[in-house]
Amino acid sequence: MLDQKDNNLHQAEENAATGRTEGEEKEIAVDNTAAPDTESGAEEHKTEEVEDNDAGQATPAAIEVNEEEVLNEIDESNAEDAEDEDNAKRHSIPILDYHAMSLDKLAEELEKLIKREKVQAIKEHVDGIKYEFDLKFQDLLEEKKEEFLNDGGNEIDFRYNPPVRQRFLNAYGDYKDKRNQYYQNLEQNLKSNLNKRLEIIEELKGLINVEENINTTYKHFKELQDRWKVAGPIPRVNYNDVWRTYQHHVERFYDFLDINRDLRDLDFRHNLEEKEKLIARAEQLAEISDVNTAFRELQSLHKIWKEDIGPVDREHREDVWDRFSAATKVIHEKRQEYFKNMDEIHEQNLQKKEEIIAQINAIAQNKVSSHNQWQRQIKEIEALREAFFNAGRVPRKVNEEVWAAFKTAVRTFNRNKNEFYKNLKKDQHENLAKKQELIKIAQENKDSDDWEVVTPLMKKIQSDWKKIGHVPRKYSDKIWNEFKAACNHYFDRLHQHRDEGNKDEMEAYKGKEALLDELKEFQLTGDHQDDLETVKEFISQWRSYGRVPYYKRSIESKFNKIIDALFKKLDVAKRDIELIKYGNKLEQLANSDQDNLIDNEMIFIRRKIDEVKGEIRQLENNLQFINADETNPIVREVNKNIDKHKETLALWKAKLKQLREMD
Repeated sequence: MLDQKDNNLHQAEENAATGRTEGEEKEIAVDNTAAPDTESGAEEHKTEEVEDNDAGQATPAAIEVNEEEVLNEIDESNAEDAEDEDNAKRHSIPILDYHAMSLDKLAEELEKLIKREKVQAIKEHVDGIKYEFDLKFQDLLEEKKEEFLNDGGNEIDFRYNPPVRQRFLNAYGDYKDKRNQYYQNLEQNLKSNLNKRLEIIEELKGLINVEENINTTYKHFKELQDRWKVAGPIPRVNYNDVWRTYQHHVERFYDFLDINRDLRDLDFRHNLEEKEKLIARAEQLAEISDVNTAFRELQSLHKIWKEDIGPVDREHREDVWDRFSAATKVIHEKRQEYFKNMDEIHEQNLQKKEEIIAQINAIAQNKVSSHNQWQRQIKEIEALREAFFNAGRVPRKVNEEVWAAFKTAVRTFNRNKNEFYKNLKKDQHENLAKKQELIKIAQENKDSDDWEVVTPLMKKIQSDWKKIGHVPRKYSDKIWNEFKAACNHYFDRLHQHRDEGNKDEMEAYKGKEALLDELKEFQLTGDHQDDLETVKEFISQWRSYGRVPYYKRSIESKFNKIIDALFKKLDVAKRDIELIKYGNKLEQLANSDQDNLIDNEMIFIRRKIDEVKGEIRQLENNLQFINADETNPIVREVNKNIDKHKETLALWKAKLKQLREMD
């Protein structure tokens, strides 16, 4: 009779824990089997795992699920959390887009994770980083090997081990060492925690029918519950059996408390309050935009419901469970919709990447014939590579296929590029031989005194040098410096020789050099007329020195630059500046010993005036053939050119007037 009563009470409390009513099996259930006694040797309850892909996305087979499968998924995750108390934490560490990272960035991210996070929480992150690093490094390795062979290397001699690879291997080795140490310690802790929990269960068994005050027994029961909560994780394989066994004996104790309904009802009320809080929080989770965060917290709520809170009275059992299950279903449906949208995003990313691959293939087929054109194409390919890596993830089933197509397209381009530069190097070595021959000629003649013969020769080899084209970069600076040194040596000697025969020009240069230094120190006084006269005197004095040696003529541009800056400060109009400078030129012509210079200048200016008048007439004639009003852009442009030519004509006429006044 007592055994029959125990069985009935056990069934009632089991229904309270699972949400079943007597005589009815609900479709929604945490477990599909009765809670077994550990002594019965009942088989462990199996739940169906939901497979996740790298983005945490449920596989298509898991998209359409009933309510029981929703709860089984949560049950299975909680079993995993029971074995690894940091399992939930790893979901809060964001998984970055490792596909878009460079080799250096991947190595840096791996080092950062190992340094900042717990080793047991980053497995998925490390696996993703290693997968992308291996793919990218293999691609780089093949590219470097192909370049090595194209340069004439022997395959057996090829070695490529950049610092970034060693950096990555060192970091990954640290990760494996820490991971192995963690799991060695974890195994010992899990076994120890399992023994603690089994001891608690044995103590629970001993609370039934003890000969002591019921309040003392109830206090002992609460202490065991507290110990259970902090006993720590146990092996996952033991989780369901141990939990159900513990739950079974908790329920038996509640049955035993039937003789003291006050304590039992007090516990029921407390449990109801706690479950009401869990329901309210579960309903709030439906409003959270981050569905993955909501789902992880929902798992925690189910774990608390299942492990930390006991049953409620029969009147509220079905209602609270139905409400909790309904809130669970809402969140799960949102999660399904989220992953459905993720599938669409991945398909869009796939389309983007296929378009990028097509563009790379198109460029690879467009073989160009110059260095500059290849450099432009290389920049285009680099931009497309960057766009490919930033395009986001594609469906896992086509990931390898898309990556292979991308690598093939890039490799085809690189082969064409390498073939071009291989031939270019051949041409550059031929150019190197030609330029070395010119260096030999320059060095053989740099000390020659046969100026009339060698000077044209040195100018010719300088012209030939410019026409030859590029040489290998490692020789470029060296041979240019050798050639320039030999040519400069010869022409410095030539200039010195000419200076000795043209002392007047050198004297003019020295005078202008001194005047230029004086002009650099000159400061405007603020008196516009005095300052303008001073500047004119500088110009007049400068012109008075006459011509400087040809190779020293750069001093003229330095002088004009300073004069123009002074005129700008004095706010002198451009036309006035031209006339001032022209006046100084006329003074030089007048002081010259050659009488025909003035006549030649008159002829030159009149010819310029006729040319400008002709340009104006032509533009005005063009306007007659344009059937448009003044607002037409073409008409405005022609009128603008006419105005410019008229300004130029006015300047030439002013110069002609100055010239006539000299007669």
